[in-house]
Amino acid sequence: MLKVKLQQSQPIALDVELECKNGEILALVGPSGAGKSTVLRCIAGLHSAGQGTILCDDDVWFDRATKVDLTPQQRRIGMVFQNYALFPHLTVAENIKLVLAKQQDMPEKVADLLALVHLTGLENRYPEQLSGGQQQRVAIARALARQPDVLLLDEPFSAVDKVTRRKLYLELISLRQQLRMPIIIVTHDLDEAAMLADTMVVVHHGKSLQQGTPQQILFQPDNIAVAKQVDVRNLFQGQIVTTPTGHQLHWFDTVLDLGELATSYGEQAINWTISPAKVLLHQRVRPSRGEYENPISGTIIDILTLRGITTVLAAIPQANNLIVQMDVSEHVAERNKLEKGQSITMSLLTSAIHLMRH
Repeated sequence: MLKVKLQQSQPIALDVELECKNGEILALVGPSGAGKSTVLRCIAGLHSAGQGTILCDDDVWFDRATKVDLTPQQRRIGMVFQNYALFPHLTVAENIKLVLAKQQDMPEKVADLLALVHLTGLENRYPEQLSGGQQQRVAIARALARQPDVLLLDEPFSAVDKVTRRKLYLELISLRQQLRMPIIIVTHDLDEAAMLADTMVVVHHGKSLQQGTPQQILFQPDNIAVAKQVDVRNLFQGQIVTTPTGHQLHWFDTVLDLGELATSYGEQAINWTISPAKVLLHQRVRPSRGEYENPISGTIIDILTLRGITTVLAAIPQANNLIVQMDVSEHVAERNKLEKGQSITMSLLTSAIHLMRH
């Protein structure tokens, strides 16, 4: 397991804490300039933070208090850079041999690594003769040639097209099953992180705001700062009110039942969100379960269908005409003949409402 705690005020402010288990993919997400690549450089030993520790299993790689700071070579890091950093004058095999120790079975090891990344037969080609996806695989093979304890990937898919990117996603997921080491990937693409990662860490202004599964980060953020960084849809403010029968969420002129959700909150102003996929459409062709749980009415102001999912934007008159987004299958949208200007009713299921303190 890799455990990282880093603090510094300059040149880039850092206040980061994360953990990545062996065999796990952790995604560092956040906007450009958030400090993600700096964290990666600290783990790799290319930058030393002002304070903190980096532990890999039982080994101390960095501890400012005890003045331990292992070199990149001592840390046994495999790193894939955004531009792959292949030597253009060397063949695929020669790029990989650069990081292999002098061994008699070097050709066999190169062949094994190329087979691992599905590049068998391309060992004598030069980088310019390879596609972007193939160059990326060479970079991964070279990183693995060091038999690293940790694999670091810095925006590894940004230089390839979408079709190639999806193929590489599948290959990385397959490769991960064969590698029993922590894998950390830096990306600003939330969809990419959600698809690949077991856990995500949101970084903003050099500070780690939350670590959790993609489901937790995207749909149950700890606070409003995390919610904004991951572009949460349906992000609103309301007031928790205690009644003789339980807790309610007052959202302008709309009252939503909270059940046991607000037991630990008391009466206070609150931020709240609900996933568009959890907003329940009251179907005209067939009654829906939960129709009577937190029903709201609105007017469709826009409809967008992408890859079989229809996103409906509805203005809610009783909530100051704020917009609620709802995701339904394209089939459901067509069956209910949803169109702009139409009045619809929906349910905001209590179990799907997520509360966040200010």
